[in-house]
Amino acid sequence: MATRQFTGRRLDQYAENYVVFDLETTGISAGEDSIIEISAIKVKGHEPVAEFNTLVNPGTHIPAGATNVNGITDDMVRKAPGLKEVLPEFLSFIEGEILVGHNIQSFDLLFLYRAAEELLGKKVDNDYIDTLFMAKACLPQLNRYRLTDISAYFQIDTEGAHRALADCVMNQGCYEHMGKLQQKGEFEICPQCGGILRRRSGKFGEFYGCSNFPQCRFTRNV
Repeated sequence: MATRQFTGRRLDQYAENYVVFDLETTGISAGEDSIIEISAIKVKGHEPVAEFNTLVNPGTHIPAGATNVNGITDDMVRKAPGLKEVLPEFLSFIEGEILVGHNIQSFDLLFLYRAAEELLGKKVDNDYIDTLFMAKACLPQLNRYRLTDISAYFQIDTEGAHRALADCVMNQGCYEHMGKLQQKGEFEICPQCGGILRRRSGKFGEFYGCSNFPQCRFTRNV
């Protein structure tokens, strides 16, 4: 699969307005597998205001391995709309918004970029916040960083995990908790791109560098 271009920036900030989203798929290959569920929650002023939620008929058999993870079967998607019908509505729902999701840089966004490019000839250029990176910075005491692990840490109900809307609800709660940790001043934000500044050592001693390096080269003396 050709590398998909990330046209939006990865941020680490605590945004007031955003859309948290999640996809369920027939497998883990963004180049070959298909989207079978799309869910999203639009948040304004840290409060959910709208939802997007639909199954998607992939036009192909859903492997047993995928069904074992997300519980979605061929029968469930038989009468669902196809991705070409659903995708324009979803892109309209997220237009102009910061996207929030767990492990989206390595998974969900790759599926979304491919679908938008191949079906609609469009690029998705939303800035995004991957809560996997955020959790590793905010919660170094955890041994694992699955969404269910982070949810359990914050005592958020994990029932229904691995269905897209349930994962969105969980992730929105986790993001808000982690954002409040940032607000306590435990993390300094890059003034150029919104990434987290990390203390590093270089040739001339210690300094603060942006976590989005090399895309962002902001530094500050200790």
